[in-house]
Amino acid sequence: MSLHPKVIDLVLDRVWTLLAALDHPERKLPPVIHIAGTNGKGSTQAMIRAGLEAVGKSVHAYTSPHLARFHERIRVAGDLISEAELQAVLQECEAANDGAPITYFEITTVAALLAFSRTPADYTLLEVGLGGRLDATNVVERPALSIITPISIDHTQFLGDTLTAIAGEKAGIIKRGVPVVVGPQPDEAMEVIEDRAMRLGAPLLAYGQQWHVWEERGRLIFQDEQGLRDLPLPNLIGAHQLQNAGAALAALRHLEMGDTAYEAAVTAAEWPARMQRLRKGPLAKVAPEAELWLDGGHNPAAGIALAAALDGLPNRPTYMVCGMLNTKDIAGYLRPLAAHAEALYAVSIAGEANTLPAAETAAQARAVGLVAQEMTSVAEAVTQITAKDSDARILICGSLYLAGNVLRDGNA
Repeated sequence: MSLHPKVIDLVLDRVWTLLAALDHPERKLPPVIHIAGTNGKGSTQAMIRAGLEAVGKSVHAYTSPHLARFHERIRVAGDLISEAELQAVLQECEAANDGAPITYFEITTVAALLAFSRTPADYTLLEVGLGGRLDATNVVERPALSIITPISIDHTQFLGDTLTAIAGEKAGIIKRGVPVVVGPQPDEAMEVIEDRAMRLGAPLLAYGQQWHVWEERGRLIFQDEQGLRDLPLPNLIGAHQLQNAGAALAALRHLEMGDTAYEAAVTAAEWPARMQRLRKGPLAKVAPEAELWLDGGHNPAAGIALAAALDGLPNRPTYMVCGMLNTKDIAGYLRPLAAHAEALYAVSIAGEANTLPAAETAAQARAVGLVAQEMTSVAEAVTQITAKDSDARILICGSLYLAGNVLRDGNA
């Protein structure tokens, strides 16, 4: 972090130069499944990995950001990268880079690709960090499959402030002749994706066209051109996970993985801080009768999905403990949640330079109709909530960085 400040600079020149100095590890990867989108990338990746591993496939996986430890970003043949291997590949990348300017995300992505290139596996799952077209993961010339999960407004300072512009960046992962699975999209985003896929001759496997997914009588029903599958509902909480499961199933069906993989994708996937129930740790001890949830969603679409997830839970007084970054649409995120919470307790995110001050989060919450007050920490907020309502539902939310702090403190 001290060598490479956490800045975003969307060009690929530095990455290409470093990859060349390392003899192009991106050309030596097992078949790549490349995943872009605004929301659902990580959950979709987790479901695909669960499905592949259930049928004995060995899988590399790259994701970001991490929550508690950096090692979470790099899973080598099924296991989190070891401290020794991480240190070795980072040092090798530093030596090859030879002091040239490069960002934190770029050099750590190259380190992941280097680690993956040296260990046999059946598949490599690469999650885009930001955008797609100029993301450091977009260096694989011919993936086995591309996936674009739902697109919405986010990161406007880097990707543009319209769905059309943002979709253009996400669709930049589509490669000539490579099939692309597409989750549910707004019409203007879908038009951009379809146009690029057509120009590049990339077969489209799109929600509502080549595949469909819905809930029926407490089951997940998936239908594509191969037929219909009746499966359990996803173990990941929230109606939006049905759509993510659909994209994962479309990918696994394209890879012809079979029924064992399809069922494992929806029943065995694990993805922390996505409507994760916290059952142990310091916060659970403070609030033994409360229902504690942790979610890292942070944009308006995530707010809508989170509100729908709360709708699906049994009725219970709900309180929010919220901390956000100053780069986000705070009101857009909170507005759909306002009707679901008794009150919001605002916190700043410890250790994060771009945190929104708790006072400003509270002010934004009041502006959308929430009763709100400032707290110095999540623990203080949980203590105050349970003092007045011991069996409350407490939702800790607003940022993956806040979620990471909660998990790092031993809550799970």
